[in-house]
Amino acid sequence: MAIGVVAGIALAAIVALIGLFKLMWRVAEPNEALVISGSTHKTEGLGEGMGFRIVTGRGTLVIPGVQAVRKLSLDLNETQLVVDCVTHQGIPLRVKGVVIFKIGDDLVSIANAARRFLDQQKMMPERVHIVFAGHLRSIVGGLTVEDMIRDREKLTGQTRAACGTEMEKLGLIVDSLQIHEIEDPTGYIKNLAMPHAAAVQRDARIAQAEANRLATEAEQTALARMAEATRDSEILQAGYQAERDKAAATARQAGPLSEAAARQEVVVQETRVAELEAHRREQQLQADVRKPADAKAYETRTRAEAERDARISAAQAKAKETELAAAAEATRVKTAATADAAATEARGLAAATATRATGEAEAAATQARGLAEAASAKARGLAEAEAIKARAAALAENQEAVVAQQLAENWPAIVEAGAGAFGNVEHMVLLNGAEGMSEMFAKALSMGGAGLGVARQLLASMSQSPAPADPAGPPAPSLNGRVPIHEE
Repeated sequence: MAIGVVAGIALAAIVALIGLFKLMWRVAEPNEALVISGSTHKTEGLGEGMGFRIVTGRGTLVIPGVQAVRKLSLDLNETQLVVDCVTHQGIPLRVKGVVIFKIGDDLVSIANAARRFLDQQKMMPERVHIVFAGHLRSIVGGLTVEDMIRDREKLTGQTRAACGTEMEKLGLIVDSLQIHEIEDPTGYIKNLAMPHAAAVQRDARIAQAEANRLATEAEQTALARMAEATRDSEILQAGYQAERDKAAATARQAGPLSEAAARQEVVVQETRVAELEAHRREQQLQADVRKPADAKAYETRTRAEAERDARISAAQAKAKETELAAAAEATRVKTAATADAAATEARGLAAATATRATGEAEAAATQARGLAEAASAKARGLAEAEAIKARAAALAENQEAVVAQQLAENWPAIVEAGAGAFGNVEHMVLLNGAEGMSEMFAKALSMGGAGLGVARQLLASMSQSPAPADPAGPPAPSLNGRVPIHEE
């Protein structure tokens, strides 16, 4: 019984010791540091009177209630930089970048970070942004836009060097600083790029134009070669066609020639057959007739020879006739072709001669009509001029005779004009009978002849100042305002 109690107590003590050990034993993870405070400790590299202990990567005993343990993260942190700056040229820019930082691995850095960020670890990115923003503005203020664009490493290096001391005091180290973008609200950077872009575009257009030129030259060369090949092919085809046409013409001519030769051969063979037949008959007659009747042999032989000679003559005549017919046909064909060509040439010459003769006749007729019209016009003009000249001479010699002739020629019209005064009278009352009638007609006639003095005065003035008369001009002035005097 006592042994069991002792064993239970020992077991409980062991369990209690294990629990107490676990409660007192703390282990630092690889990415964190344990900051133990509550007792005086001296850490290598730290100043006197620090009053806390730093443990990294190992375990340590912590007395509960006496010592306090806090964890400080050693992980990487980042902060986005968006800083409005002004360059040395006075151009506003907005610089965007990122800073990747962490707490240093040495005890001094951990101690500095612990004293500043132990309870405010989430505020580290904001603090770092403030530090970098101030130094970045200062550095950009001493640079030009061209320096920032061409050498961003210089901007990055100067910024890291300027922030290094302050980051070291904070216990932080910068793993990376990158400038991502430089915004230009005024368009200065875009304007800087425009000459280069224009030059690049110009070079591209020049290269494209050169390529187009080379392509066009190649296309034209290819087209020229194609045209040359087509020309050579057409020339060869034309030559082959000419040879075919020549062969066809030769074949067409060979047909009639071969036919004539065949007919000639037939005639020759028929002649030979006739000769053989005659010879056979002669032999047969000799064999059949000589034995029965020697007396009639001479007569029979003579008759047979005569018949043979007749057949031979007939065959020769037929052969000659056939040959002559073939020659005549060939001559006829040749003559017909020659006659057609001559007729065509004659028709062409006749048409040309007729056309030329027609043109010459029309030209001569036109010329004759023009000359006749000119002569007629000239004759009319001369006649009119002679008439005018004769009238002027007559007026100069005897004005009274001319006026009397004019009055005599126009006396019916003068009487008609005098009688026209009574044309609108419906009722007329005559006094003194026949004497009144005679007086009335005398007055009417005197009205018609009253223009005699006016005509004489007009002729006198014309004789004093003669003027050329225009045959196509206006008519002569009228006598007494009624009857015009003119010559036809």
